[in-house]
Amino acid sequence: MSIKHLLKIADLTPEEAAGILASAKAFKDGSQQADVKGKTLALLFEKPSLRTRVSFDVAMHQLGGHCLYLSPAEVGLGNRESAKDVALVLSRFLDVIAARTFSQETVELLALHGSIPIINALSDDEHPCQALADFQTLQEAKGQLKGLTLAYVGDGNNCATSLLYLAALLGVNFAIASPKGYELPSRHISRAQKLAANSGAHIKLVQEPAEAAKDADAIYTDVWTSMGQESEQAERKRVFASYQINDALLKTAKKDAIILHPLPAHHGEEVAEGIIYHPQSRVFDQAENRLHAQKAVLASLLLG
Repeated sequence: MSIKHLLKIADLTPEEAAGILASAKAFKDGSQQADVKGKTLALLFEKPSLRTRVSFDVAMHQLGGHCLYLSPAEVGLGNRESAKDVALVLSRFLDVIAARTFSQETVELLALHGSIPIINALSDDEHPCQALADFQTLQEAKGQLKGLTLAYVGDGNNCATSLLYLAALLGVNFAIASPKGYELPSRHISRAQKLAANSGAHIKLVQEPAEAAKDADAIYTDVWTSMGQESEQAERKRVFASYQINDALLKTAKKDAIILHPLPAHHGEEVAEGIIYHPQSRVFDQAENRLHAQKAVLASLLLG
């Protein structure tokens, strides 16, 4: 398997997505090794991060390469210096860039004008690295993926979009409950439905959380207010008040359903107090798997 960039889950083939997950599993259990000695990864971030920054840094170190962090103040991406110029310059120094940006367009411009692999480490449109770690966690918990049902409760945001596409690619049923006006963009739904027709996955779009969670193998949620939406926080708290993973919602899913959340969590909002520490929670397995999934992506991009 060889991919040129990881900009969107939607750009992957089913075989490429499955290959990354298989590689992530092998890195985690120690059956796969890789050596990227002499290679350098830059973390080009417009947004703060805990898991993304640390997991990429550690992944590159454990693979034998080097990682450096470029903060918003240092680069001024799109303000002090254009994305095109940044891509052209950094391509002369580096081997791969993981970009965490406000806009998907910025990631696309870096890939268009640079000559090295670009990884979308989060944009307003998708969060592919998170989704890969999420599906690795789901596969670990359930033993297989095809035919499972993943229920998502909350905002139709970047995480939800990447989960939608990965489910459609790999034959996982995807049910999402969002308030009116906060649904997944229709362009993503249309494209995912075409992918799902080939994999056998079913996509269900509803408004009631219990309807999405009914008989699900996993229940997933994310924060109600993402970075850059702070001015909407009060309104979002009102609109999403009933979109919470709690004991009552968990009981509507299968008895062995797992709880997933990409973190950071707002306890008492999208997750009830203590729910991410529930015996059925796999939230911290998700966090760990960011390391292994990103090793798989880096190895594919750098070594082919």
